Amino acid sequence: MVVKRTFDILDHCLENFSRPDAVCGKYDNKWVQFSTEQFARQSELLALGLLALGIQKGDRVATVSGNRPEWTFVDMALAMTGAIHVPVYPTISNEEYRYIFTHAETRFLFISDEKLYNKLNPMVEEITTLEQVFTFNKIPGATNIDHLYQLGETNEKSLMPVLIASKESITDQEMVTMIYTSGTTGIPKGVMLSHRNLVSNFTTHAKNFDLGLAHKSISFLPLCHIFERIVNYNFLYNGIGIYYVETLAQIMPAIKEVQPHIFCGVPRLLERIYNSILTKGKQLKGIKKWLFFWAVDLTKGYEHNMRMTLWFRLRLAIADKLIFSKWREGLGGNLQIIVSGGAALQPRIARVFSAAKIYVLEGYGLTETSPVVAVGNLMTREMKIGTNGPILPGVEVKIAEDGEILTKGPNLMMGYYRQPELTAEVIDKDGWFHTGDIGILDEGKYLKITDRKKEIFKLTGGKYIAPQMIENKIKESMFVDQVIVIGDHEKFASALISPNFEYLHDWCSSHQILFKDNEAVITNPKVQAQFLLEIKEINKTLGLHEEIKRFRLISDSWTPQGGELSQTLKLKRKVIEAKYKELIEQIFAPSRDQD
Repeated sequence: MVVKRTFDILDHCLENFSRPDAVCGKYDNKWVQFSTEQFARQSELLALGLLALGIQKGDRVATVSGNRPEWTFVDMALAMTGAIHVPVYPTISNEEYRYIFTHAETRFLFISDEKLYNKLNPMVEEITTLEQVFTFNKIPGATNIDHLYQLGETNEKSLMPVLIASKESITDQEMVTMIYTSGTTGIPKGVMLSHRNLVSNFTTHAKNFDLGLAHKSISFLPLCHIFERIVNYNFLYNGIGIYYVETLAQIMPAIKEVQPHIFCGVPRLLERIYNSILTKGKQLKGIKKWLFFWAVDLTKGYEHNMRMTLWFRLRLAIADKLIFSKWREGLGGNLQIIVSGGAALQPRIARVFSAAKIYVLEGYGLTETSPVVAVGNLMTREMKIGTNGPILPGVEVKIAEDGEILTKGPNLMMGYYRQPELTAEVIDKDGWFHTGDIGILDEGKYLKITDRKKEIFKLTGGKYIAPQMIENKIKESMFVDQVIVIGDHEKFASALISPNFEYLHDWCSSHQILFKDNEAVITNPKVQAQFLLEIKEINKTLGLHEEIKRFRLISDSWTPQGGELSQTLKLKRKVIEAKYKELIEQIFAPSRDQD
């Protein structure tokens, strides 16, 4: 079976990868498995039910839900009917929902739970194109997805020929999804992606590791984001069972229950896992504690494909048996691969996990590129720590004179929906997409992102600062949870630091420092002195103009709910700078007064 359209995955799996747990979800605290056959059948019945409602090719249908099997059933059903799937985050504002549903001219809406239903159902009256809402959970007064299954079954005999004809008529050049991504103005743009865009992408990077019918994954990054969605297609295409996790709070319990072999993560999550492991190590005593940190220190010299001396191999084997094997047990016991994307990953985290036989495959891409442009390849051993791996076969990349990454290929979007002028701004006359990211080709092969073009700022002395690189260095300190480097049009670079309070509280206790709350912790002179030492050490690794001259500690923890982080846990720089405007003013005012 040659997969050319996304829904071809169903026949591909039926022919090659029939398994009892193709997709799974947790209902009433119990895992429910859907076999490959059930997965295909549920998707087919939904498609028939939608046809019974009169859905037409090109109709836009939105989903607002956490990760669960129903999301994937809807995704496949819409693709089979030729309708356009518009997946939306379940945590955005009402204004954003109204804009997206109106701009996309959404006809139907699928949502997961009662809270979202109460929030979004009133929009049926407000938005003229929106006809009906369907829910995944059973909610009083709402039309449940079961209605569509029943409608499909009732009309199966008469509509099956229509569905077959629909599938046969769909080409890989046709749009299958529209994903809204915010631009510099904050107004979401509808990225139009075709079957060819998506299929060319996941069928290519599906060859980067050797997992299949005997393996399981968990899916917890938002499926409405192209990164998690494309990797889900990858997993299905390879025959890997997928266990969906609806909330971030369920991740660690799910890892222990499912015992996955692979999952996707963003750097922020991997940082949390790593810091949690190190915090437990700090709690050990005597020889156990010494061995723990000896093993961690050993990984500082680890590189993919390095030539290991016999002495290094021996020490690594000892560290694996005594320390790293316990880490793997804590992560379910089977974990072999973590695919990381969305932002730059600290090299030390890639080193320590990979040395512990949990290989971190770093990737790079954008919604507009479906998304993968480059990613580490475990099969060919083309991996280099600190980079995003080699360029994906079939994708082209070149570096512009100003360092911006340009790309083209079968994965490049069709354009922005109803915004041709914005499309022309990012895709030049030669077909190159301007990513807005700055990078290099390390060894002429491995893509390395150095910063966002729009995030780089200039000091008054004319020197440029790439904040992301400095932030990653600062986060190597165990005392630091999050940090933002600031200083645009100032004399020097500074930073706002949100400490790793779990670690800091333990440190305070061991140093007999009493405190009543986090505000008291960050204002303690001994704590301030320790952070100053940390920054001084980091400054030794930076250029003179990059050094952090001043910093302030923040008692807040930055979260998507608080607005400081995006849904994929990236810094929202403008939001943070606005929130701490007075504090930033205090940092730079003295230097301005000297002018």
